[in-house]
Amino acid sequence: MRGLFAMLVFMISTIAPAMAEERIALVIGNGTYAQVASLDNAGSDAELMAQRLVDVGFNVTLLTDATEIEMKRAVTQFGRDLRSGGDDAVGLFYYAGHGVQSFGANYLLPVDASLTVAADLDLVGLDASSVLRQMASARNRTNIVILDACRNNPFTEIPDMDDNGLAEMKAPTGTFLSYATAPGAVALDGASGNSPFTAALAEAMLTEDTPIEQVFKDVRVRVIEETRGVQTPWDTSSLTRDFVFVTGEQISPEEAAEERLWKSVQQTNDPIQYMLFLRSFPSGRYQEQARQALNAALAQELNTGEAQAAAPTPAPAPEPPAQDPKVTLPTASEAEMVEIARTSGKAEDYQAYLDAYPDGVFAGLAQIEIAAIEAQQTKDPERPAEPRQKPDPGPAVATADYEVFFDRPLEHGVPEIVGKTIMEVATSSPLFSPIDGLPEEMWKNQTCSNCHQWTRDDLCAQAKFYNNDGGTARALRKEHPFGGTFKRNLRVWADGGCR
Repeated sequence: MRGLFAMLVFMISTIAPAMAEERIALVIGNGTYAQVASLDNAGSDAELMAQRLVDVGFNVTLLTDATEIEMKRAVTQFGRDLRSGGDDAVGLFYYAGHGVQSFGANYLLPVDASLTVAADLDLVGLDASSVLRQMASARNRTNIVILDACRNNPFTEIPDMDDNGLAEMKAPTGTFLSYATAPGAVALDGASGNSPFTAALAEAMLTEDTPIEQVFKDVRVRVIEETRGVQTPWDTSSLTRDFVFVTGEQISPEEAAEERLWKSVQQTNDPIQYMLFLRSFPSGRYQEQARQALNAALAQELNTGEAQAAAPTPAPAPEPPAQDPKVTLPTASEAEMVEIARTSGKAEDYQAYLDAYPDGVFAGLAQIEIAAIEAQQTKDPERPAEPRQKPDPGPAVATADYEVFFDRPLEHGVPEIVGKTIMEVATSSPLFSPIDGLPEEMWKNQTCSNCHQWTRDDLCAQAKFYNNDGGTARALRKEHPFGGTFKRNLRVWADGGCR
């Protein structure tokens, strides 16, 4: 029965596989300084970020408490790795530690930095622009620089070193630059083992299928909230391609069709729709959810019936005609038999239900299921159904300025029913599928008598049921296979006493 929804599969585009790309990262965290104030969380920030980058597919080089020589050698090797990675490689540089600016340039401080004059900064520190130069030389398309290095200025006593934070840098095309706080501002080191910025970033990076721009926007919102507006992360971008840290599960077109259909069926709370869905995707991802929803819908039907039975008896009403059968709800055993048949998927179990309840609420569905099982055994159902146009049911009719009689030709409605009596219409071929998704071979050019053995009394009960706005008529209130105009004729006929 997967062919029921083959058209959905046909309409869904094939999902392209995730592009293979080499991800290369250099992570440095400096906290234990020899000549300036130490930072409590820089090392743990680097370790957290290194692990998170491994989690999202990066090959990571991690340095903690690195000297000047170690930092410069690592950046040089980082450039070599990027150049060998090819055009599609993604480079990422993360630094946590002291960072300062002087004369508009930014310097990342190694743990052995010792400074007496600002002019020596390029001799004792790592110029942040050297990282950008290595990235530019690799000519890869995507690079990311993350600097959690704006915590404070450890050289406030040195002339020309009185600027806080970092200066905004200009990066080559294809680069995303992120700062823990705005240019010239100071970021917090954090009091819980990690800085507010790095903690927020490590969590946001795991959100599936989220563009990098949105990831850092989410980080900014969280940091502003946690620091009460003291710290505002900053980023600039010259990216020319999309990038996500985590790509969500890739599903096949058929799985996408199943997901889309399940979202639609979920809204109906209709046992019949749940049954058809389960038959179409018996081993699908939503099988258990659909089974639970079906059981809940059946239970709701039963509870409604019990509540109606327990309701106070109204004032006596005129006895209905003897030939007018009452519409009943499924009993507990009836629902159980339907569930047994649905679970097994066997024609004999559906037939057992029909033998026990030939006029049951789900008799029509059981007959459809038996026909589907037999069709599967003799014919390939994997053929998309042709799109159909349903007649407009039009507004409901409470009263009408015309009368309808059982033995007289109908005068109102679509051309396919005008000139026919009610019984002639009810025993002819439907205009469209009585149940959404039913294969054409099971209804097109077939007569309604395949599923319903209509009599005048049955049609009268059905017509009155259409007029009933009660709680158990969901399956029967659906658009009629001969269009809303025939249903309106039935309502008018019922209003006139089924004459």
